[in-house]
Amino acid sequence: MKQITALLLLASFSLTAYLPAGKELDNEDRKKAIEYFKETKAFLQKEIAGLSEAQLNWKPADSVWSVANCVEHIAVTETGIFDWAMGTLKTAPDSSINLSKKVKDEDVKAKVSDRSVKGKAPEIFKPSGQFGNTAQSYAAFEKKRDSLIQYIKITKDDLRGHGSLSQLGVMDTYQILLLLSGHTRRHTLQIVELKAMPGFPSK
Repeated sequence: MKQITALLLLASFSLTAYLPAGKELDNEDRKKAIEYFKETKAFLQKEIAGLSEAQLNWKPADSVWSVANCVEHIAVTETGIFDWAMGTLKTAPDSSINLSKKVKDEDVKAKVSDRSVKGKAPEIFKPSGQFGNTAQSYAAFEKKRDSLIQYIKITKDDLRGHGSLSQLGVMDTYQILLLLSGHTRRHTLQIVELKAMPGFPSK
């Protein structure tokens, strides 16, 4: 599969479509999404807790992101992917998309978080220091994630009845939000890799 992170470009120019149905999320889907959003948030929080400035900013090479870079990227794309998802709720159907071949929820989560498939982030999502420091990057992420969890708890939007064409195939809006959480997991795993590298500061 081609670059996974190129999926994020679809936040601004994806093809969109209505999928069959027209109802609110069922309780099981709502529960699963909330659990996944909380799980990936807690994973990130755990992996960056207590890290010093030296640890946050350490890089094994100039071309490799630091922990701080990863956290900022997660925060930036949290908004970008959410905006893509919400955009699918406002766009007219595209009859050229085959709506009968939607990908599976578990495949979305697994493929996006698969670190064996590498790629480059689109320029708009690359870390640039926009939040100031890692604490502020995480705060921006947490604020957006908490608002997403609240949205899922109360939304009456037809998240299974709208969707988009992506490099994974046709995804409904609910699955795009799963992708958002899978993206958090992907880059938290990148942080885990960094922390295990030779030369990572001990404190």
